[in-house]
Amino acid sequence: MQLLLQKIGNIFNKKNWTLAVAESCTGGLLSDIITDLPGSSKFFLGGVIAYSNQVKLDLLKVSSEMLRKSGAVSSEVALLMSLGIRDILGSSAGVAITGIAGPGGGSQEKPVGLVYIAVITPQANVVERFVFPGNRREIKIQAAKTALELIIQALK
Repeated sequence: MQLLLQKIGNIFNKKNWTLAVAESCTGGLLSDIITDLPGSSKFFLGGVIAYSNQVKLDLLKVSSEMLRKSGAVSSEVALLMSLGIRDILGSSAGVAITGIAGPGGGSQEKPVGLVYIAVITPQANVVERFVFPGNRREIKIQAAKTALELIIQALK
């Protein structure tokens, strides 16, 4: 994972871009991983743990209509969260993760392990749906690692 982080850091620094994250189901894990990289303060501005819908509404400006229509765990809300954090912190890029880490909270339509990740950069918008296996911790780790991989994908 360190090589992936270094690659992200090198690209952001070369482009003189900054990054901000909005996390729900990962609870700050992505931010923690990013800040493990020495020198990440050159490109990483910070993030918000938007665990409750109220934080998504009040801080990230996700509309109540979208939360009602699509639910907090949806591609639409992930995209709005990434746009919201980018705008709030004034970053070049925004990343958002929303999902169901379990063990409860899942349904037939939205099972435990369902995660949406959105990455917005000046060059690309990527929103992907995943269903990760495992327990709560494993799902959170897979979501954070996959977000890093999507950042690289969006930077290409």
